[in-house]
Amino acid sequence: MEQIGKSYYENLYRIAAAVTSARNPEDVLSSIVENVTQCMAAKGCALMLLTWDRKLLLHTVCCGLSASYIKKGPLTVDESIRKALEGEPVVVLDAATDERIQYPEAARKEGIKSMLTVPVTFREENIGILRVYTSEPRQFSEDDIYFARAIAHLGAIALDNAKRYDRLQEEYETFRQRTF
Repeated sequence: MEQIGKSYYENLYRIAAAVTSARNPEDVLSSIVENVTQCMAAKGCALMLLTWDRKLLLHTVCCGLSASYIKKGPLTVDESIRKALEGEPVVVLDAATDERIQYPEAARKEGIKSMLTVPVTFREENIGILRVYTSEPRQFSEDDIYFARAIAHLGAIALDNAKRYDRLQEEYETFRQRTF
């Protein structure tokens, strides 16, 4: 078995175990972006969720990116993100010159060369994106894309689990207050 494939399987297992056992969604999502960054030998990774009106993406969790890059401005649903939100993985080879990138100068200053963007999908609804950033130009392989997509799905499951857990906690507290 190729070493990178083995690493992907090991990390997929580790993240799946975290998603099914943890109750704090921020911890799970942080673990996801940290594992993706490490496993894919990337500069960083971010999970961004759509706003209620589906026009902007908000950085929910990230790893390996500076605060100034994260706060560079609102990320609108542009051409490259729109394609990812339609279910297609999007690969950008040179973030500083690709016309699909909204903040190419910020990407250059951050040292970002290439990006892989995949949808975060839950129950056939795209709710955000997972984006992997590299500091060297990179052609992402099919294994890279498949791994990122699988992890993005686990992120969506983690978010849903957190919502369900919070709702259950609220129901329990309401029941407890009525009973006692």
